[in-house]
Amino acid sequence: MENQKHKLLAFIFPSLLPFFLFLLVTHQNLAVEAQNATPTLVRVGVVLDLDSLAGKLSKTSISMAIEDFHALNANFNTRVVLEYRNSMSDVVSAASAALDLLKNSEVQAIIGPQTSVEAEFLANMCNRSQVPLLSFSASSPSISSSHLPFFVRATINDSSQSIPIASFIQYFGWQTVVPIYEDSVYGSGIIPSLVDALRSVGTNILDRVVVPIESTDDYIDAELYRLKTLQSRVFIVHMIPELASRLFLRAQLLDMVSSGYVWIVTDGVGNVFETLNTSVIRAMEGVIGFRPYVVDSNKINNFSIRFKTKFLQDNPGMNVVNPHAYQLWAYDAVWAMAKAVEMTNMTNPSFVVPQRGVTDLSRIGISQIGPKLLRAILNNSFNGLTGKFVLVDNQLQLSTFEIVNVVGKSVRTIGFWSQYNGIIREINSSLENTKINNSLKSIIWPGDSTEVPRGWVLPTSEKKLRILVPILKEGFNVFVNIAGPVQANVSTSRVSGYCIDIFKAVLSKLPYAVLYDFYPFVNSNDTYDNMLYQVYLKNYDAVVAETTIRFNRTSYVDFTMPYTQSGISMVAPIKPDASMWIFLKPLTPTLWLTSLAFFFFTGFVVWLIEHHINPEFRGTPCQQSGLIFYFAFSTLVFAHKEKLESNLSRFVVIIWVFVVLILTSSYTASLASMLTVQQLTPTVTDINQLIKNGDYVGYHDGSFVKGLLINLGLDENKLKNYSTTDEYVDALSKGSSYGGVAAIFDEIPYLKVFLSQHCDQYTMTGPTYKTDGFGFVFPRGSPLLPDMSRAVLSVTEGPEIVKIERKWLRESTTCPNQSANPSSSRLSFRSFAGLFIITGSVSGLMLLIYLAMFIYKEKEELISMLTPDRSFLEIVKLLFGHYDGIDRNSPTFRESSVNPTGGNQEGSVREVNLTGLMGSQSPVSISNPTSELNFEFGQEGTLTPPEVGSPSPSNRGPSEEVSAELTVAR
Repeated sequence: MENQKHKLLAFIFPSLLPFFLFLLVTHQNLAVEAQNATPTLVRVGVVLDLDSLAGKLSKTSISMAIEDFHALNANFNTRVVLEYRNSMSDVVSAASAALDLLKNSEVQAIIGPQTSVEAEFLANMCNRSQVPLLSFSASSPSISSSHLPFFVRATINDSSQSIPIASFIQYFGWQTVVPIYEDSVYGSGIIPSLVDALRSVGTNILDRVVVPIESTDDYIDAELYRLKTLQSRVFIVHMIPELASRLFLRAQLLDMVSSGYVWIVTDGVGNVFETLNTSVIRAMEGVIGFRPYVVDSNKINNFSIRFKTKFLQDNPGMNVVNPHAYQLWAYDAVWAMAKAVEMTNMTNPSFVVPQRGVTDLSRIGISQIGPKLLRAILNNSFNGLTGKFVLVDNQLQLSTFEIVNVVGKSVRTIGFWSQYNGIIREINSSLENTKINNSLKSIIWPGDSTEVPRGWVLPTSEKKLRILVPILKEGFNVFVNIAGPVQANVSTSRVSGYCIDIFKAVLSKLPYAVLYDFYPFVNSNDTYDNMLYQVYLKNYDAVVAETTIRFNRTSYVDFTMPYTQSGISMVAPIKPDASMWIFLKPLTPTLWLTSLAFFFFTGFVVWLIEHHINPEFRGTPCQQSGLIFYFAFSTLVFAHKEKLESNLSRFVVIIWVFVVLILTSSYTASLASMLTVQQLTPTVTDINQLIKNGDYVGYHDGSFVKGLLINLGLDENKLKNYSTTDEYVDALSKGSSYGGVAAIFDEIPYLKVFLSQHCDQYTMTGPTYKTDGFGFVFPRGSPLLPDMSRAVLSVTEGPEIVKIERKWLRESTTCPNQSANPSSSRLSFRSFAGLFIITGSVSGLMLLIYLAMFIYKEKEELISMLTPDRSFLEIVKLLFGHYDGIDRNSPTFRESSVNPTGGNQEGSVREVNLTGLMGSQSPVSISNPTSELNFEFGQEGTLTPPEVGSPSPSNRGPSEEVSAELTVAR
C-alpha cells in the first residue's frame, strides 16, 4: 500500500510541475501589468466664482461629474485631476487664475468661467497656448469660434433665443419694444440678432436702455422714469441675475410691474428663477421668461437627489436648491472633457515653453496635445443629462425653449417654442398641429391681470398728442381750415375741414380715448415734406392733413391706410366743339369701314343668288354693279323695291335688315346725344403737347407735384406755383403766352374742388398719374398706427365717409360732368362685332348653299364645258357665260304653252307668263330660233310681226321694253 502511494506521487508530481510553473509566471506578469496600468493623470483647470451661489452650485455639479465618470470607467488609462481657481467675479482675477493654471500647473484644458466677460479674456489666452476652453455658461455671441477656435461653448448661444422671443411678440401683435440690457459683452451680444428677429415680424425697437453692471439705484430709477414717458410698455430684459434683481425691485417701487406692462426676461434670468430671493420673485409677478427646455427624466431626478446631498456636504448651512440648466450643462461638459482625454490617449502631456519673453503672458507654454484634445471634444457625442450632447460649430445645439410665467413665488410653464412648430402649448402632444396646441396657456400678467396688455400707452397722462395741421389758402381750405389768427407752437381748437372730420371719426372708432391738440404749421408755404419732417424730429406726434402717401416719405414717417383715393391730373381751359364733321363722330373709323364693307358684301351675295333667276337683277354690267350698291344701301331706309325670288336671298336680307335697324338706331341715339349735350374740348390734352409747345405749366405750391413734372420731362424753368383757386383762374385765363400757364397739374381732390367752382371754363383732361391717396402721418413704429389704420378702414367702408364727402366735397349741380370724355359716347366695332359675325356667317352660308345647288343642277352642262381642247380662259368664259344666262326652270321664267288655234300642237308657240313682271300692256317680243321669225305682242294683246328695219330685241337699249325669248316647238 505504501509503495502504491509513492508510485502515484512519483507519477503525479512531474505532471503538475509545468502547471505550477505556468501559474507562477502568470502571477508575475499580472503583477507587472498591474504596476504598469497606473492611469495617466491629466490636469484640467476649473475657473469659477466660488464665492457666489452659482459658482458653488456649478462646483458641486462638476465634482459629481468627474466622480461619476471615473466610477463608471475605472479601467480607463487616464484620470482627470481638477484644479479649482476662484475668479471672484472679476475679469482680472479670472485672468490671473487662468495664467496660473496655464503657466504653473500646465493644465491641458480649462472649464469655465461663468460670465461671458471673463470667458472672452480667457479664450484669447487659451487660444494662444492651444488649450481648449470649455464654458457651460458663457453664451454671448460676441465670443465666436471663428476667431477663437479653442473656445468651446457647452451651452446655447444667446442669439438662438431671439427668434423665440420675436415669435412671442408677434403672437400678441405688439408693435414696439424696448430692450433693457447690461453694459457688457454679455448684454450687447444679443442685440443684433434680436433686432433682426423683431424686424422680421414687423416689430420696431422704440428705444434702448443700457445699464452698467455697477450702476447705482439712482441711475436705474432715472432710466425707469424715462421708460415711463415712452409709449411702449413691452420690455425685454437681458442681464445677469444680480443686476436683474435690482432692476425689478426698483421697477416695483415705481409701480412699473403693474397692469398694462409686459416684462420678458431671457434665459440668463429664466434659468435661475428658482434660486432668486423671495422678495425678487414677488417683484417679478407676471414676468415672462424664456429658458432652454430640458426633458424631465429619471436620470435628472436621480441626479437632483444626489446633487442636493452633495451640495449640503460641500456647503453646510446653505439652503438647498434644485440644479438648473447651467448645472446640467456643467455636468455634461465635464463628461465631454473626460471622454475626450481618454480618446486622446495621453501618455506624457507636456508644454513647449518659449525661450524668449519678459512677461508672464509671453512665457505661457503651448500644449502639444491641445489641438488633438480639441478635435476629440468636438467629435464627442453621447446622451447626457440634457439630452443628446452634440457640438456644431464649437457650440451646443438646442431646438426647443420653454416659456414660463412667474406666478406668486413660483413659475409655471405656459408653452414652448419649437424650431419646427413655433409657439405650441405642449411638446409631443396629441394636440399638435391643431389650433389648441398653437396657443399658449392662460397667463397672469403684471398687476395680477389676465387681460392681454395692449403693449403701449399714450405718453404720460399730462401730455396730449401734438398734432400738426397746415394753413391752407383760400379755395382749398375745405380740407383743413383754421379760423382766426394763429401762432407758432400754440395750440388751437378752431380747426375744421374734410380731413379733420375724418380724423375725428377715426378716433371715435378706437377702443380707447386719445387726447390731442392741434398746432398750426405756420410755414405752410414750405413743402409738405418739411412739415412731415417735424414728426420725424419728434417735435410733433402726428400730422392731420391732405397728405399724399409717397414712397420717399415712408423712409422717415409712417402712414395710416389711405382715407381717400387720389391721383395727379391736369386742368385746362375748354372751348366748344363746333366741328362740321360731327355727324361722323358717333361711329369710330373701324366701325364705319366695317359697316361699308358689309353693305357691299350683302349686296353682292343677294345679286349673286338672284341674278340667275330674277330679271330684276339682270342687265348690263354697269346696271348690275349699280344695283348691288343701290340694293344694299336702300336697306338703310328700307326703300328697296326689288322683288326677291330665292328664299336664300330673302333670309340674307332679313338678317341684314335687323343689323341695319340696330346700327341706325344706335347711330341716331349717339348723334342726338352729341348734338344735345354741349361737348367741351380742352385746349391741351397731353403733357407731350405742353413740352412740344414749350408752354408754362402750373402746380400747387408746396406739393410734390413739381418733382413729378420734372421727372416727366418738363423744364423746371417752365413751372409756376400757385396757392389759391383765384390764382388758378387768373393764370389759366391769361394763357402761357401772356404771363399765365397753359395747364395746371394737381391732385385730383384739389382739382375737383377747383372745378366745382369754375367748371364752365375749365375741364380735367389728360392721363391720371396714380398715387396712394391721403393718409394720416405718425412717427415710424408708432403703436397707434395699427389701430388707426383699422379705424380708417372702418370709417371708409361705412356711411360716415359719404356724409363727410357730401358736406365738404359736394360737386356743382349746374356744371356738366367734367369727367365725361367727349369720345365716350362713340360707338366702336367691338359693340357690334357679334351682329357682324351673325350676318356675315348667314350670308356666307346662304351663298355656299346656292352654289352647291347650282353646281348640282347644272352639272351636265358644266361637265360638257370641261373638254381637253379648251384652254383655261375659254373654260372660265364659258362658265361665266353659262351662269349669266337665265334659269328657264325657275318660277319667274317658267314657260306656259301658247297655241294660236286654241290647241297645244307641235309647231305652236309657247308664251311666257309675264303677269306680275311687265303688266298686260308691256310689249314683249317672241322669236323662233329656227326661222328667225320675231313677233311682238301689241297693245291689245295680239301677236304682230315687227316692222322692217326695227331693231331686234337683243339690240334694244335698257330704256326699251323688257324682252324675253320664246322657243317655238317643232
